[in-house]
Amino acid sequence: MSYLMVWCKGLLMGAADIVPGVSGGTLALLLGIYERLIKAIRSVDHHAVAMVVQGRFAAAWRHMDGTFLLCLFGGILLSVFMLANGVSWMLAHQPVLLWALFFGLILSALPHLCLKLHWNRWRLALLLTGVVLALAIGRLQAVELEPELWMYFVAGAIAICAMILPGISGSFILLLLGMYAPVLLAVTELQLVPLLLFASGCAVGLLSFSRLLSCLLARYHDATLALLIGVVIGAMYRVWPWQLAGEPVSLASYAEHHGSLQLGWALLMAFVGVLLMQSMLRLERRQDSRDDVSN
Repeated sequence: MSYLMVWCKGLLMGAADIVPGVSGGTLALLLGIYERLIKAIRSVDHHAVAMVVQGRFAAAWRHMDGTFLLCLFGGILLSVFMLANGVSWMLAHQPVLLWALFFGLILSALPHLCLKLHWNRWRLALLLTGVVLALAIGRLQAVELEPELWMYFVAGAIAICAMILPGISGSFILLLLGMYAPVLLAVTELQLVPLLLFASGCAVGLLSFSRLLSCLLARYHDATLALLIGVVIGAMYRVWPWQLAGEPVSLASYAEHHGSLQLGWALLMAFVGVLLMQSMLRLERRQDSRDDVSN
């Protein structure tokens, strides 16, 4: 896989992370880089630290798949900075069209992902478990609280796990924990102690959870992917284009409140999402074919 392709996939992941309810982990899974991402994150371990201490920087970089991580997170950060204002405007003024784009993007990649697995009754059961789990989490209600300092660490550890788990948005988990507003306030007011605790929680959660996921993928590859695909499917109701107060509704209910469904434009945006995802998958297949020929 070329690193330009990795960078482009990072752009899509960054765009997904901006939209509340959409997980960058979902795009990583659908775009075929999820397992490599988890493995690379897990490789930021004591072996990498020892290599750096010994001055073996090139070996540490290779051990962590550093170029892959640099290209991917470079794309994510660039996307966040470039698209944040545009996505915010779309959420405020054209939410149906924005949700339709991501709905088409995610839906078009699911068959490609499902065909990669060897299905049996056990894996189908795990798929349904993932669907139910995502639906149950999506129906939870947010709480309000006055956070203690230690809560920032816990919130960071939990939210970062959600961010790399397909189908579950880290920002949504922060809302459920009642920590979204406090963390946002800490960022805007540069409250260093809460921010350091939150970042420390993110680091601990990311390194710990990536090791768990890496172990599951190594030992129970298809079963783990079946569960993750189920989570993605169950979370798709969160990107249903027609929503009222953040809840998906029927076309009739939406039309009753807003008058216009924007159906034509929504179908067009969904088609753009399908084209974008299929183009990425086709380019990846071509790259893989070239790699096979060169090897």
